[in-house]
Amino acid sequence: MRQRLRMAAATMLVPVAACGSKPAAIPSAVEVIPVTTVRASTAGAAPLTLTGTVRFKRETGLAFNSAGRIAAITAVEGQPVAAGQPLARLDSTGLDASASAAAADAVRAHADYARLAQLGKQGWVTRPRVESAAAATAAAEARVDQTRFDVRFGRIAAPVAGIVLRRAFEPGQMVAAGVPVVTIGELASGYVVRVPVSDADLARVRVGDPAEIVLPALSPAPIAAAVSELAGRGDDRTGTFQVEFRLPPRPGLRSGLIGTATIRPRGGNGALTVPAAAVFAVRADEGFVYVLDAARATVHPRLVGLGALGDRSVEITRGLDSGTPVVTSGVDRLRNGARVRLVAGPAR
Repeated sequence: MRQRLRMAAATMLVPVAACGSKPAAIPSAVEVIPVTTVRASTAGAAPLTLTGTVRFKRETGLAFNSAGRIAAITAVEGQPVAAGQPLARLDSTGLDASASAAAADAVRAHADYARLAQLGKQGWVTRPRVESAAAATAAAEARVDQTRFDVRFGRIAAPVAGIVLRRAFEPGQMVAAGVPVVTIGELASGYVVRVPVSDADLARVRVGDPAEIVLPALSPAPIAAAVSELAGRGDDRTGTFQVEFRLPPRPGLRSGLIGTATIRPRGGNGALTVPAAAVFAVRADEGFVYVLDAARATVHPRLVGLGALGDRSVEITRGLDSGTPVVTSGVDRLRNGARVRLVAGPAR
């Protein structure tokens, strides 16, 4: 019986002793957030897809040098023409009359000058009067040259071999000097595609950048091309800049065909890129990304400058160095100094 009491007493003393000792510390729970990361890198710029028009490299508007009534036009739209082939002419009645009048004035001016020069030698007229007659003679000769020039360009001929693109007038109509009557595309200049681009996109394009041109009217197959020319100034009405691609010879090409050009910039503008999912708290051209501190397994927000937005990426203009690891998943769960654990993610 005594043995049983001693055992019961010992049993009761155990919890009392436990209650009297200092309690053990319970570690606080720290959430470790799984994340994926990528390294900021300089990537090739995203392709640009734009719509443009096929043109001859040189399309020339031909005009008369003087106003008049059109007597004949032999140019037919869409037809080829040879160099020197007559295309149109003015009624020459007025031009011939002007040339004859100018020639007569020149003859009279020469006669007046000869007479006054002789009188001047004899002292009957002053030297300034003789000089005035000489100037009148020179002016009359200049008018003769001008009227001959007008008569010469009272006819329009093809300066080079080409295709008639436009016939703007018909016989019998009056036309002003310098107004294009016939437009031809020069065959030797070849065909190009011209597309309008914004100023932001123009900054990404360089001469020589590869491109693919699709002309649906001819074939769905793309035509390999390259950027051959960039506009020196923007269009005052639209604010866009013209980018040009030279096309290889191909049957069926015509000025005015609609095509789609996909430009693949070779170098972009050199800006770093990160996935769009890595950027948060965007304001104007700035935003934040979480940068990984691999040694401490923590992340910290960093302010960065933002450039062009691609389909899946954003250009970083400042705030990051190439190779810096940034978080691309779980961004909404993070805070400054948060503990993280890297997990496998899809390749980027």
